[in-house]
Amino acid sequence: MKLVYTRRYNIGFFGVERFHPFDSRKYGRAWRALGREVGRARNRAWVGVPRPASLTELATVHTSDYLKRLEDPRVLARVLELPFVRRLPAWAVWRFVLRPMRWAVAGSLVAAREALAGGVAMNLSGGYHHAKPGSGEGFCVFNDVAYLVHSLRAESRLGPDDRVAYIDTDAHQGNGVCHAFRDDRRVFVYDAFNPRIYPAYDRDARDRIDCPVPLPADCTGAEYLRLLESTLPGFLDSIARTGRVGLAVYNAGTDVFAGDALGRLNLAAEDVLARDLYVIDQLRTRGVPVVMLPSGGYSRESYRLVANTAVALLNRYASGPSVTS
Repeated sequence: MKLVYTRRYNIGFFGVERFHPFDSRKYGRAWRALGREVGRARNRAWVGVPRPASLTELATVHTSDYLKRLEDPRVLARVLELPFVRRLPAWAVWRFVLRPMRWAVAGSLVAAREALAGGVAMNLSGGYHHAKPGSGEGFCVFNDVAYLVHSLRAESRLGPDDRVAYIDTDAHQGNGVCHAFRDDRRVFVYDAFNPRIYPAYDRDARDRIDCPVPLPADCTGAEYLRLLESTLPGFLDSIARTGRVGLAVYNAGTDVFAGDALGRLNLAAEDVLARDLYVIDQLRTRGVPVVMLPSGGYSRESYRLVANTAVALLNRYASGPSVTS
């Protein structure tokens, strides 16, 4: 088990980040919580990020027109869901908001490499599952899932016929990932989501899901885990019948927590942990390497939920040497 983190993930923009429900500093809070919980074990599992993803690299999964339009503060305001951003200079938004996101995108690739080498890795940021090739939305500017899959294939760490299992348990359906892999049948999508919230409008994305699991209103932990246990094993086994599963990407949003105003589900903290351990264990039992991304989470407890899972994974999966060390 490896933990990928850099303090550059944290978004601070003269306090204006407080106007968005997303805790843009939760990555550092989770990192510090891990230090309190497991001490030196956190540092032994730590892998750093050498640099942010460049625009040239991001252009491998996003259109040049979209990346150019991100120079317009009005476009940035829509993507980030912060209306006042349209009155700010684009360079400032790029420096204080988009640059940390580019670090997170790079961190997801680092974590994916670590997963392929050691079995399990977790990036403490990332999971921008709403970003599409030609547009961003939902506070997701760059799609790190598409980027890491493309990069691993280019590096021959994933074979040309290797299957990728994408498992999304964020309360919001991962529409950007569906658009990114719309015509790529080597990527198999499992998504357990609240169908009554954003992005319910995106029917094209929903049609791309191989195993959709729409959740009932106010879904409890017990209901959620029953649905997970009755659908995920069959999904994974069905992929394996088509070819070798080279990697799983687990997008584990904490907005399923009962205290989350946007997810509108009813899972307790122990349910979120049980969900994460079940998904990881199902993958590791089948010998599939998995990279975990924290994705969305809009409650004050989000960072603690991320840290809880990281602690449990550190205790369950011994940490070997880093591929970057």
